[in-house]
Amino acid sequence: MAEKSYLDLKKEVWDTHKCSGCGACVAVCPADALSFAEGEMVITPQSTGYCKQATDNVPCGACYDVCPRTGDWPQETLGKYIELLSAKATFEIPHRQSGGAVTAILANALDTGLIDAVVTVTDDPWTLRPSSTVITKSDVLITDAGSRYSWWVPLLAALKEASITRKYTKIAVIGVPCVVQATSRIRSSNNDLLRPFAKSIRLVIGLFCTETFDYAGLINGKLQKKYHISPHEIKKLDVKGKLDILKQDESTISVSLSDLEDTIRPGCKICTDFTSLNADISAGAVGSPAGYTTLIIRSDIGKGFVESAVRNRKIVTDSTIDTAAIEKLASSKIKKNSRK
Repeated sequence: MAEKSYLDLKKEVWDTHKCSGCGACVAVCPADALSFAEGEMVITPQSTGYCKQATDNVPCGACYDVCPRTGDWPQETLGKYIELLSAKATFEIPHRQSGGAVTAILANALDTGLIDAVVTVTDDPWTLRPSSTVITKSDVLITDAGSRYSWWVPLLAALKEASITRKYTKIAVIGVPCVVQATSRIRSSNNDLLRPFAKSIRLVIGLFCTETFDYAGLINGKLQKKYHISPHEIKKLDVKGKLDILKQDESTISVSLSDLEDTIRPGCKICTDFTSLNADISAGAVGSPAGYTTLIIRSDIGKGFVESAVRNRKIVTDSTIDTAAIEKLASSKIKKNSRK
């Protein structure tokens, strides 16, 4: 058998604590044999023990082929791109993270039929517990806008629901670099089991990311027990060299990242991709003026989606970008997490 099975993935990635938690393997497993248990610092998937490849000698290898931890480690900061822009939404987005440009681009795409579904992560406003979901309406997307910095479920878990179960054919995926790396593998793979997913993914938006925190460790543990902040008191979280917490009463608290080290997922500590190098559009607050989102347009597909949002007056753009600030954080992540 040429293909590798989940046993190879387990040996090379799960058992070595390299798993990112992206959930791509869970989403593409044709036997639905892989899953993540719920609990504090769950760092790897679990298997039922059945595998088409290992058990029945039937070619598969889907889980191994999509894993972002089995390939080369990127050493680029900005990567290849067509254009760098600052952008902001022209309409109100209640929980916008910076300029709200990503939400505006996706809302425009849903309204104009460029996409028919968005695979993303939302959270429960009372507990802040994240969940992977499929959104098909722009008003729901706008209501649920905002970055999530804690992990509880595999981020791509809803991709199978969107592509296979509900049969959407124009899907946008938004996620952190490991999610983007996994979708890039899906799109470029010649594995027959991955082609239905590849055909259904129209747009990939990647978020700038330094690391992801374990939900139970961050929210239930560190913030509640040490800082006495309940999840429902939190209006917004933001990471820019530290964790900034905006509370519902508009007061703010900052927590140093060094104090959160024990809540960072182990698989994040080897990631060297800050700017989501394999996305159609990469986005983050770093490098843009306050109230704007930095957009790194990397493909003609990404350019088309941005131009549509501009044409329909859903976003306005500016060319003011501090590339040095982006490169500084990206270089810092590479230096910190590069394998020895």
